[in-house]
Amino acid sequence: MLFNKLPDNLFLPLSGQNRQVYQAVLISLADLFFDEDLVDPFVPKDLVRSTIEGAVIRLGVRRWEPEEDDSEEEQQELPRSTAEYTSRIYRRLVATGWLEEEQRIYRTYVLLSPANSFLLRTLVSIANLEKRSYGGAVLNVLSSLEAAINDPQGRGITLSEAAQTAADFSAHLTDMMLGLRELKINLSQTNNPQEIVRNFFDRFVEHILVSDYKTLKTKNNPFRFRQQILSILRELQFDTVKLEQLIMHYQQQFEVDVHDAEARVHQHINRIIRIFESVDQRLAIIDDFRYRLEKRVSDTVRYMDKTTPGMASRLSRVISEISQKDGREIPRIRTLETVGFLAPGSVRAPVKRKTPAEPKVITRQEIDPKVLQLRQLFKEYKERREVKVDRIEAYLERHLIGRDQVDAADFEIDCIEDYICFSYVRHLQSLGKKAKKTIQKYDIRFEENYVNVADMVECRNFSITRKDHSKDVSNAR
Repeated sequence: MLFNKLPDNLFLPLSGQNRQVYQAVLISLADLFFDEDLVDPFVPKDLVRSTIEGAVIRLGVRRWEPEEDDSEEEQQELPRSTAEYTSRIYRRLVATGWLEEEQRIYRTYVLLSPANSFLLRTLVSIANLEKRSYGGAVLNVLSSLEAAINDPQGRGITLSEAAQTAADFSAHLTDMMLGLRELKINLSQTNNPQEIVRNFFDRFVEHILVSDYKTLKTKNNPFRFRQQILSILRELQFDTVKLEQLIMHYQQQFEVDVHDAEARVHQHINRIIRIFESVDQRLAIIDDFRYRLEKRVSDTVRYMDKTTPGMASRLSRVISEISQKDGREIPRIRTLETVGFLAPGSVRAPVKRKTPAEPKVITRQEIDPKVLQLRQLFKEYKERREVKVDRIEAYLERHLIGRDQVDAADFEIDCIEDYICFSYVRHLQSLGKKAKKTIQKYDIRFEENYVNVADMVECRNFSITRKDHSKDVSNAR
């Protein structure tokens, strides 16, 4: 197992007196060996040494402890410069199996074995403790399931990827619960308020809390797809055709027999179902841990400003002096206006946990028919008062039937539409570009006298004449 794939002395640098130095160096080497632009995994030795030297300079190493496997000369002569630190660290990493050298003609290259590479990536991820995203994990499972079901013969292998993603997601929930428990124990053993608040934000908010935890309480909850995932899997359990196609695809991809492939398909389906059916219970446990942590931290912050340095010793001296006196020497308190032992904040009720809102039946509200009728009438009235160029032109052509000129007194106003059209027929220029074609068809001449039109409007007299377009065409020719 593990001992057959990793060197025996691999963990010696991380268990000695200089483990902090080796940790910083290995993280820098991880950035070098795991670079996306690195095509050849064989890295020149000079580049590896310069990376180690840069890590030593950034860390500011000024002290080196002798190590057990060092020679007598190395234990007596400690490194004195950055180059000596770099040489000592490089030789130890090669000796313990972290780095391997390979000679190519005149140049030496350094590489990582597959087991060491995987271990280093795992250690770096543990050191970073990056926050996870619930929504991303759930969507990955859903997309993999849909791909496997829509094309079981070509993409059925994505079912195993969905099972692996769900397993990683379940393990992350477990790690989160254990991390909360460990943080709670550490906070309970700490008496320094500043340290409690610092550990809460450094370890809980930055490392343990998932990045989209708040969305779990909103309508954009990533677990809104949970029921969809479960329904897809339950339908798949009774779809014999797709199950046979998935089993055949598994048999081809994993190179196993029919019985083993069938067992793997059902195992992956049941694993995803079990994980997503128990999500609510596990989140309830996490929420309970989170509530108790936030309660302790909020109480700590609340009373941090209410304590005075030396208050405990002062109170102990006062109590000891009072205990030595006779009770008759202590004056009786007749009023609480000037002296108050109990303040409103002394008897503080504990913060209650937020209970989820009870479901309510949403009924469709019926609108009064009179209101709907009134809305319709208002809509029709608004539409009748709307200014439209084609409506104005039709009104004008109606009065120009059988003649080429119409005066202001000849217009009729029988309704609100006629009134709007008459108001704008003498001011077509105000309608802008949308009335440009209509303006080119007519000539409008205004006179000095005023007339009364249909006993409704008194305005300046005008006349509208239709233009003779045949003359314009002949002039253009």
